[in-house]
Parts: sequence; structure tokens; C-alpha cells
Amino acid sequence: MTTQQKSILVLGIGNILLKDEGAGIHVVSALRQEGYGEAELMDGGTGGFHLLGFIQSYKTVIIIDASLDKYPVGHLRTLQPRYARDFPIQLSAHEIGLKDLLDSAFLLGNMPDIYLIAISVKDFQEMGMELSPEVKQAIPDAVKTVKELVKYLKK
Repeated sequence: MTTQQKSILVLGIGNILLKDEGAGIHVVSALRQEGYGEAELMDGGTGGFHLLGFIQSYKTVIIIDASLDKYPVGHLRTLQPRYARDFPIQLSAHEIGLKDLLDSAFLLGNMPDIYLIAISVKDFQEMGMELSPEVKQAIPDAVKTVKELVKYLKK
């Protein structure tokens, strides 16, 4: 457990080589391009246990990730999951790694407050670096959601 926790981490998860699966990375990239500095921004790639130390060093972590779910492509949802079972059933292609990572943080006794901005997608397997039109259109809304959430959390 760290002695001094940082405030808020915005963590984009995804693989930009698999089109919409990289939605979280595109949101963090858009925030960086705007020069957004109200929270720490991080490209978390496809997640994994190497992120455990980063996550545990923050009081609050906002994760942006693609989700295969029942909603239309490009739909945004903000969730506050506490355990792996609280996540959408299919949270992107790296679903097991991210869920296991957060369960590990909980078991180690240093679980930050987690918020998840899930962006609904249709497919995780299609190769390419371009987002579908629906997901591309959702990126500005996801950026706005991150900013509003950070503002709310800083109150």
C-alpha cells in the first residue's frame, strides 16, 4: 500500500489494432490532444497485472473500455463496479485480465474507487485502426463524460 495516493487516473484500455476494441485508447488520446490536465491520463493497452501498481496508487480510477453487450454500437454507460461480477458480461477482448486485475487490487486491500465508462461495440476481432462510424461518433461523448465525472469527483 502506498503512503501517498494520487487523486484520479483516467485509464484507457484497448487494442487500437482491432478497430473498435481500441475505443478506450482513442478517448485518452482525444483528452491528451485537448491538453486535458484535470486528471492523470494513461494508455493502459490491453490491461494486465503490470497495471496493478498504477491502479493502487490512485484514490479513484476511471476506466474507459469497449464492451460487447446488448446495447447499440456506440452506446455509453458509466458503471461503478466493485468486483469482477459487476462488469459487463463481455468487456472487450481482454476481459479476464482487467477483471482479475481489479479483483487482485481488492484482495490486496488497496482498491481505489473504480468507475467504468463502457462503449458498446459489435466486434472485437476485426483488424484495422479505424473506428466504426458509431464508435467514432461516441468518442466526444465519452470525453465529455470523463470530464464531467472528474469534475464531480473533485467536489
